[in-house]
Amino acid sequence: MENIFKLKIKNKKNNKEKLKFLEGTFLDEDFLAPSYIDLSNPKYIQIDNNYFSSILIVNYFREQNELLLKTLIDTNMNINISIFYEKQDNYKAIRELTYHIGNVGADLKSSNQNRQDIDIAAFTYNDAKYIRKELQINNEDLYYLYIYVCIYSQDLNEIENILNKIEGIIESKGLHARRAYFRQEQTYRACLPLMENNKLLKEVAKRNVLTSGIVCTYPFISSAIFDDTGIFIGINIYNNSLIFVDRYNTQKYKNANMCIFGTSGAGKSFYTKLLILRYRILGIEQYIIDPEREYNNLCENLNGTLLKIGPGSDTYINVFDIRKESIEDNEQGYLANKISKLIGFFNLIFGKINEEEKAILEEKLIELYATKYITFDDKSLYKENNLEKGINNIIFKESTDMPILQDFYNILDKDERTKIFKTKLIPFIRGSLKFFNNYTNVELNNKLIVADVYELGEENLKYGMYLFTELFWDKIKKDRKIKKAIYLDEIWRLIGVTSNKDVASFIYKIFKTIRKYGGSGVAVTQDISDIFSLEDGVYGKSILNNSSIKTFFSLEEENIKILEKFTNLSEKEKIEIKSLKRGECLTFIGDEHILNKIYAADFEKEIIENKINFN
Repeated sequence: MENIFKLKIKNKKNNKEKLKFLEGTFLDEDFLAPSYIDLSNPKYIQIDNNYFSSILIVNYFREQNELLLKTLIDTNMNINISIFYEKQDNYKAIRELTYHIGNVGADLKSSNQNRQDIDIAAFTYNDAKYIRKELQINNEDLYYLYIYVCIYSQDLNEIENILNKIEGIIESKGLHARRAYFRQEQTYRACLPLMENNKLLKEVAKRNVLTSGIVCTYPFISSAIFDDTGIFIGINIYNNSLIFVDRYNTQKYKNANMCIFGTSGAGKSFYTKLLILRYRILGIEQYIIDPEREYNNLCENLNGTLLKIGPGSDTYINVFDIRKESIEDNEQGYLANKISKLIGFFNLIFGKINEEEKAILEEKLIELYATKYITFDDKSLYKENNLEKGINNIIFKESTDMPILQDFYNILDKDERTKIFKTKLIPFIRGSLKFFNNYTNVELNNKLIVADVYELGEENLKYGMYLFTELFWDKIKKDRKIKKAIYLDEIWRLIGVTSNKDVASFIYKIFKTIRKYGGSGVAVTQDISDIFSLEDGVYGKSILNNSSIKTFFSLEEENIKILEKFTNLSEKEKIEIKSLKRGECLTFIGDEHILNKIYAADFEKEIIENKINFN
């Protein structure tokens, strides 16, 4: 026993020495601790360069039909809100209520007091009966509720302005607020994640509430999106919450399609490049149609494949290529599928053609492919490849096994009915557009491919855009399990008045069916009026309606009026779109409408602006 006692004394002495040693060390709490804290002013406390002042919510209407804190949470002011609930003993509460009801009821019967006292007593009597009924009959629980709001800023004048605004918001919701004078420290600590509700505060702010009333204090109701597997797309302008969206989440969104609209210089191109960069990091396959040569540097920085088509290019795509992935496994109809796409392409070249002319063109296309031994029998698309050691292997025909425009030109020349079409093909055979008359000479195995059609010029852009759209559509259909996206910049050229129904129908088909191939169609344009100019806007409206995510940057008044016809823009949102600053946008994500400020890290800006390479 004596030895145990001596050991305890020895350990105690060692602990004292240890504590004495620690007094001279720099601990984690020393690193986190502020330089100074000033608690001398009853109106606020000062911690380093920040001022903190608090408000207590001391009363509210018992019956609430809306969320109490929604307006407060949706503001972008610097506030912290803390809510405490304390569940009470129902048995004890019912017993006390019954006792109170009996006493007050007796007083009311025998009362000779003035009318005002009788009204107050009657109110408390009815209130107690209501609470007891809810507890006994409707199985509600009784809680004590405490709500505190802490405001912070580096400017005392701003603190006062925010306090006045917060009090106005609170009063407009039927709540009663009181400034936490002489209780600033306790309220500040209550708003920290310490679960500390000081007794001094509880005496002032305690109010009883039933279970149904607690629902009205639910705090997680801000208009924000936070998908667990999403990418960061910006900050909610109203409440500074972060917005993360996983547009490939098929359980939450009906499709992964996007529309990005905005005037020149509003920020839509930067936003599109930011999406491409972030999805590139995730390894998602992306294909971009670039009519304005805006994505070349990004493609180079991200180690993508750049395809150029134009008078000075040395890369070619054969419009007559039939690719193995153009139809899925267990499906049939390679040639029929290709002919329907070619009719759309030649519609762009020959202008508006009638049904009879379409039939003639189809006849000539069938004849053309027959010269290469390709028929409606899908087996005709395969050939034997003689490998070493005498082993035969059946493979799909390559581009060099397909016809080219020169072959089609020669067939058209043989029929009087098609000589007018032959004449319109001359620029594509031996004129300024003869680069279309070649076999495909590029491998497309990169997960990021940019098709640069800038050199085609204003009049001929639509040919290159359609050519690459068809190519990328075939790649998107290759494997349903792989996530991929196709970006159509200046999409109005394919679905606007300068296009035609066949081409617009093909683009609409992409947006309507790309979801089942694990894909996402992204429509980008600044010309709102043009995308609704063909067939009374039916194709533009269809693409807009088939996009779960719609992003509107700043727009002119005329474009806003057009957009209003095809979307459910509110009057407030129309005003907001017109006054948005560069980099700000109104985003429709499912049923949510959020004002969003695009945010990019410095290294992302450097990659997009071609200041560094991404490896």
